[in-house]
Amino acid sequence: MKFVGNKATVLPLMAMTATLAFGAPQAGAQGLFDMLFGGGVRHQPQGEFPPPPKHKPKAPGSGDGGVKISSPSYYTYKADKLVRVDFSKLSSAPQPATPQDAAFVPSTTGAAFHDAIAGLGDYELYAEPDVAKALIAYYSANPDFIWVSGTGPNNRAQDAVRVLGEAASYGLTPADYTVDVPAASSSSADDAAKLKELLRFEMALSARVLRYAHDAQSGRVEPNRMTGYYDFPAKPLDMVGVLKTLAHTQEVRTYLESRHPQNAEYQALRVELESLQASEENEIVVDPKLLLKPGETSPELPKLLSLIARNLDDEMGGTYGELLSRLATSEIYVPELVPLIKAVQQKKGMKGDGVIGPRTVALLAGTSKADRLLKVQVALEELRWLPSDLGSPRVFINQPAFTASYVDNGEEKLKTRAVVGRVTNQTAFFYDQIKQVDFHPYWGVPQSIIVNEMLPRLRSDPGYLDRAGYEVTDARGKHIPSSAVDWGAYGANIPYNVRQQPSEANALGELKILFPNKHAIYMHDTPQKSFFKQDMRALSHGCVRLQDPRGMAAAVLGTSVDYVAEKLKHGHSTEDVTRKIPVYVAYFTAWPDMSGKVEYFNDVYDRDSRLKQALDATEAVRSPSS
Repeated sequence: MKFVGNKATVLPLMAMTATLAFGAPQAGAQGLFDMLFGGGVRHQPQGEFPPPPKHKPKAPGSGDGGVKISSPSYYTYKADKLVRVDFSKLSSAPQPATPQDAAFVPSTTGAAFHDAIAGLGDYELYAEPDVAKALIAYYSANPDFIWVSGTGPNNRAQDAVRVLGEAASYGLTPADYTVDVPAASSSSADDAAKLKELLRFEMALSARVLRYAHDAQSGRVEPNRMTGYYDFPAKPLDMVGVLKTLAHTQEVRTYLESRHPQNAEYQALRVELESLQASEENEIVVDPKLLLKPGETSPELPKLLSLIARNLDDEMGGTYGELLSRLATSEIYVPELVPLIKAVQQKKGMKGDGVIGPRTVALLAGTSKADRLLKVQVALEELRWLPSDLGSPRVFINQPAFTASYVDNGEEKLKTRAVVGRVTNQTAFFYDQIKQVDFHPYWGVPQSIIVNEMLPRLRSDPGYLDRAGYEVTDARGKHIPSSAVDWGAYGANIPYNVRQQPSEANALGELKILFPNKHAIYMHDTPQKSFFKQDMRALSHGCVRLQDPRGMAAAVLGTSVDYVAEKLKHGHSTEDVTRKIPVYVAYFTAWPDMSGKVEYFNDVYDRDSRLKQALDATEAVRSPSS
């Protein structure tokens, strides 16, 4: 991904959004489109509005009413197949002038290494294609041992094997990096056989170290192969350079551990993972889909009552302790238990209707250990897709938490509720750089919304846009009355641009914060303030709506809310963000707060399970039995 840094590139993107709002003149239509405010066009913007497609209009009335512009798909993940390393290419490698390791003895000099290469002819070592290529490239230029000194593995090898064996502490799979370590010996009845064994160990350890370095830096899966909703730049790894570094350092552990993300969030997730792995499985697991009304029966009820009893405070214990003790094993939701359930619900901030449903269960039982483990392991993998240093200041949007934060110098200076895309219009997962704040913005209606949402009405009511406060222009920018367009002549390709002027009814509200990206996603205000009162806020077309847009605008501009308010008094304008502020439009179902405490969130888009499938596919390819 390239960050676009000049204003000339930013301004054309200002109108590219993915929200939909209609003005007050058609009150009946308002209810139909209320849920459509928000955005997320899934194509590359190339102007203030998408350029009209090159096509010949169909004859009037021939438009395909069933044509839609679809959202990105999820793919069946396919991991790269392993290849057999072709060691025959090493046979012509030159002998080194001097051994790399001063500790080598004559039996394991570079000359011995070179003489033993022929013994690799029947060695079946499988590795990722780039790892296999790096092995041949490195050892062709450097035909000498990294991991062997004398007649056995050296200190470097011992450190490397220990690090690989600790992979589980990073949420990785130790079996992916397993290497059979030969025993050191002072002598051998068959020196040639011993050297052959050591050379194979050398190659295997280098292959697994390279796999580990790659996984630590970039993750085990390629996220962009999973879905079009993921958009991450490659994180190249100079694998030959890795081996060169390891061949000339004794700080193997330090180097390999440095390949992992170096940020506080990654470390907090590792601490949480260690805590979960060490904890005993003594949880009470309640069916998360339980729905139980007074008078009904369920074997899950005693479990729920046990959870309530375990967490009773003095006040609740005095009132309901005897009741819980007497009915602890009851599977019948008798009337006596209803006041207890209502009191517990109210204490948790719920309405207190006495009906035991999924939300009541979630608040009392929490997330199971197995679920928390998966969420943390997934979060560690996803963090490897991001820069090692997340940057400061930065904006961090966590979609499952429905929040957006401004973080500076280790402090969360602003945290506001956010609305993200609906399941059918999901917000992408990517990162970019904030470039501009738009005051009283125009809203350029994206082609996807014109086609999917507006066109059905425009075919029967072509003048609707004129009455609702929208402008229609052709490819040359000429204004055309909406009523003059034969909307029925078009399907998925509309050769007109539509934009909504700044107003109280504008879908973007009074502010838009841009970070140009091919998804046309940004942060903005909204006239739909009621959505922020809901717990589940996946309600937009893909863009990120903010409960406190003025606060976020002030933060990224490095100014005050009063300054933003004053700017808003003077109508439409734009202001560039002059500092480098990365923005993460992220998706983490486990994420630490600023104190390091990990919080857990619902997987609103079911992406964790998809990532788990991708990880399983990778493990299947790497498995020796595959």
